[in-house]
Formats: sequence, structure tokens, C-alpha cells
Amino acid sequence: MLKPAALLYDRAMRGVEEAGLLEWRRALLAPLSGTVLEIGAGTGRNLALYPEAVTSLVVTEPDRHMRSVLAHQVRTGTRRLEVVGAPAEHLPFADSTFDAAVSTLVLCSVADQASALREVHRVLRPGGSLVFLEHVAAEDRPTRLRWQRRFEPVWKRVAGNCHLTRTTERAIGSAGFEITAIERAGMRKAPGVVRPTVRGHATAVGPDR
Repeated sequence: MLKPAALLYDRAMRGVEEAGLLEWRRALLAPLSGTVLEIGAGTGRNLALYPEAVTSLVVTEPDRHMRSVLAHQVRTGTRRLEVVGAPAEHLPFADSTFDAAVSTLVLCSVADQASALREVHRVLRPGGSLVFLEHVAAEDRPTRLRWQRRFEPVWKRVAGNCHLTRTTERAIGSAGFEITAIERAGMRKAPGVVRPTVRGHATAVGPDR
């Protein structure tokens, strides 16, 4: 039986998706092609948005309740899709496996953000793309940032280890990526403490590339 968090996640996010999040996802995924990895796929909000040019899609999700929702989509969908029960920090794939990787509202909650990004970098082919959409610390809004810091200890406990003050843009750069396009905006109809977002594309570079 699915636990309530897995059953209610999409329902809770419906207003945010309709207010613009769905279109952000669609625009970010539209340029992708070839073999793609999505980390922390949750209930599969992105699956219907991948373009036909994506020939192979692998999604990881460590939560078994979320994976049961994904498994249903595997049975009923037409795209070649594989669901893997692995955390982003320990991806069970060989180096240079994928053309692109996708992370949407995931890097806030991974146990070790730096390790997760290094793993994504490792499994991407030279010059591979990272597509990201993440809520982040409100560094340009000091008052909101103070509230994020106050709420974060409780928020992490009730929202699946979701951090409110991560500086994900800098973490992506530190993991060996070059950010090639980025937009910053507020996520409409989301609670104020999770409203600031960054989204864009980055390229896997670095000494091992």
C-alpha cells in the first residue's frame, strides 16, 4: 500500500504546476535527445514531457512508494523506460553512459548534494548536459532567507529532508559543470520559503573531460 506522501504529492503540487511549473518543465526538457537519466523522478511528473528525440530514458527513485507509481507508468507507457531504485549519490551506471541528466526539485533533498552532483557528472558523456530546476536559498532577499533558516530544521523533518537554504547554482559549478543557461524566478503558488528557484542547463566539463 502506498503511504500518504506518495499518494498526495501530485495533488499537493497541482496548483503550483498549473501556475507555471509545468511549462518550466516542458521548456527545459524540450531540447533533450538520445539517452537520458532523470534522478529522483518521484511520481513521474516529467515523463510525459520528454520529446520523441529521447530514445532511452532511465529514471532513479530511492523511495519504494514513489517507485510503485513509476512502475505503473512503465507498464502502461510506450517509451523505452527503466526505473532504478538508487539514490543520486550512488548511481549504478558506468562512467560516460548518458547524453543528458535531469534534476527537477531533487537536489534540495538528497543527503549529500555535492556527492550527487559528482555522480551525475561521472555518468554523463563528455560534453553531456545537466538540466536542472531547483528551489534554493533566497540570497537576494535577506528577510526571506532568515525565515528559510528558521524553518529549515523543522521543514527537513516533515518534507523528506528538503533543505531550504541550499546554494545549488554554486554546487553545480563546483561539481565540474559549466552553466550555459540559467533563469531565476519565484515559483508561483508555492509557500514563500520554497518560492525562489533556479533553472537551466549546464555542460559536463572538468579535468576528467
